[in-house]
Amino acid sequence: MALCPASCPPTPAGWMEAANVAAVTVDIAAAVRGILPSVRADLEELITIPSVSADPAASAAVHRSAELTAALLRAAGLLDVEILQAAGGKPAVVGHRPGPPGAPTVLLYAHHDVQPTGAAALWDSEPFTPTVVGDRLFARGAADDKAGIAVHLAALRAHGDELPVGIVVLIEGEEEIGSPTLPAFLATYADRLRADVMVLADAQNWAVGVPALTISLRGLVDCVVEVATLEHGIHSGMYGGAVPDALTALCRLLGTLHDEAGQVAVAGLTRSHAEALDLTEERYRKEAGVLPGVQLLGDGSVTERLWARPAVSVIGIDAPSIADAANTLLPSARAKISLRVAPGQRAAEAMQALTEHLQRHVPWGAHVTVIPGSAGEPFAADARGPAYDAARAAFAEAWGCAPVDCGAGGSIPFIAAFAEQFPAAAILVTGVEDPDTRAHGANESLHLIEFERACIAEALLLANLGGLAVG
Repeated sequence: MALCPASCPPTPAGWMEAANVAAVTVDIAAAVRGILPSVRADLEELITIPSVSADPAASAAVHRSAELTAALLRAAGLLDVEILQAAGGKPAVVGHRPGPPGAPTVLLYAHHDVQPTGAAALWDSEPFTPTVVGDRLFARGAADDKAGIAVHLAALRAHGDELPVGIVVLIEGEEEIGSPTLPAFLATYADRLRADVMVLADAQNWAVGVPALTISLRGLVDCVVEVATLEHGIHSGMYGGAVPDALTALCRLLGTLHDEAGQVAVAGLTRSHAEALDLTEERYRKEAGVLPGVQLLGDGSVTERLWARPAVSVIGIDAPSIADAANTLLPSARAKISLRVAPGQRAAEAMQALTEHLQRHVPWGAHVTVIPGSAGEPFAADARGPAYDAARAAFAEAWGCAPVDCGAGGSIPFIAAFAEQFPAAAILVTGVEDPDTRAHGANESLHLIEFERACIAEALLLANLGGLAVG
């Protein structure tokens, strides 16, 4: 297990150990394969809707995506399916269906909004036209996360009228902009969303052919730092050499964020431990596309650097472009800094540490202003107990090998929001992505064999959870 802080919520009280966790694998797998063509068709229809939540001009498309999702859930047998939103939020879809007496209730989560496509020239096919090449389906949202919706549909349809558990479905519409109103949404509709187990389908498997349960995620904070040295721009020839320019001062300040080995040099940030597993530097360099000769940062295992330690990146700078550059000493310059927060530390504490570092290390007496931006809490699960046992058994049956307990270097703020609002629930973070999915980038794709396995695994998981009882 990669990370398991003592502060993690316990396994839900009241669960009884199940004597028969195994499902009738052949029957369930056959049922999933029988409905998979219709699920694929629905997934491809969802993909054609450009539901980019970050784009105000795509608001109508986001609503169309929610409406189609609601229609698909109604057709899958869910009751009281509604499109809901918190004040100022994007449309989410909620539905439910009761289970047999004494059976647990399972919440199934995914999101229907997608990232912007970026430059069209970087795509090998139209971003919102589903295109199959080999074993992969290419399109924006094909994996992240409209495939998550499709996996839930497959599991529901495979069981039909014989659902072994109570079901609540929540399909969010603003995950790709950081789920800003989700905490308020969860609080407002807590009674409708409460469940014993929550299956949050928006993560990555370890490799094609090797499933994973994500049990930890780093958090995220960002800020804009502005450095000022002058009241106005001045001639670099007349004043350069004595007067510091703001851009050079900013560059020196940004250089203090790491030591010579590339380790984060900000005091007060938490570091933890993660199992090395089998992620070699060679594999990681290939997956990341690191150029020959470029060194990796830090030390220790790659998984520890990715999952259990902070990471600081400069993701933008406001300064004249080379085309617009003049021989002028700049009076001010700004940069945006992104900090990934290791599990075990609150986001606000990490932001305070970063702010103090920037204030303490600004060179030459330059004036510095730090403007905090967004924040998302890290997450770590105590991945023990019957719900996790049921999930591991389902994954092992669907893939033919045991799942890996892994962390994630990225941040998924909604998971921490669920954990905070529903501390008694067992949270299972699953997904259909693989290391070559390229979520958020050009040529995003879904591996279709992995998709089938994920659908079978979730249908098996519901059956396994139906073998447990809530006391």
